[in-house]
Amino acid sequence: VLALIAFICIETIMECSPCEGLYFFEFVSCSALVVTGVLLLMFSLNLHTRIPQINWNLTDLVNTGLSTFFFFIASVVLAALNHKTGAEIAAVIFGFLAMAVYAVNTYLAIKKWRMNSRQQNSRQTSDYIRARTESREVDHRPEIQCLDA
Repeated sequence: VLALIAFICIETIMECSPCEGLYFFEFVSCSALVVTGVLLLMFSLNLHTRIPQINWNLTDLVNTGLSTFFFFIASVVLAALNHKTGAEIAAVIFGFLAMAVYAVNTYLAIKKWRMNSRQQNSRQTSDYIRARTESREVDHRPEIQCLDA
C-alpha cells in the first residue's frame, strides 16, 4: 500500500529539471508494487504449492531485501534532488515508510528461511542416520553373511 501511495505521489509531479531521480523512484515503486502484488496473490491463493520446485521462502526474502535496498537508494536520491514540492516530499516520506516496512518483512523472511533451513537439515540428518542404521542391520542378517563366505 505504501509503495502504491509513493507511486501515486510521484506520478502527480508535472515538472522536474533533473528527472533521473524521479524516474528511478518511479521505477522502484512501480516494480516493488508489481512484484510484491504478484507474490501476495500467489501466496493468498496457495498457487505457490503447485510449483514446489521454487524455494518460495527464499524468493520472498530476495524480493523484500531488494525492495528495501532500492527503496532506500531511490528515497535518498529523490530527497537530495527534490524541489521541495508537496508531492515530492510526500513521495520521499512514503518511500522511506515503504522501505521500513520492507525491512521488517526482510527480517521476518530471514527468520522463516533460517527456521526452514534448520528443519531441512535435521530431516536430512535423520534420513542419514536411518540409512546408516539400516545398512548396519543388513550386515547382521545371516543370509547375507553366508553369501560373503
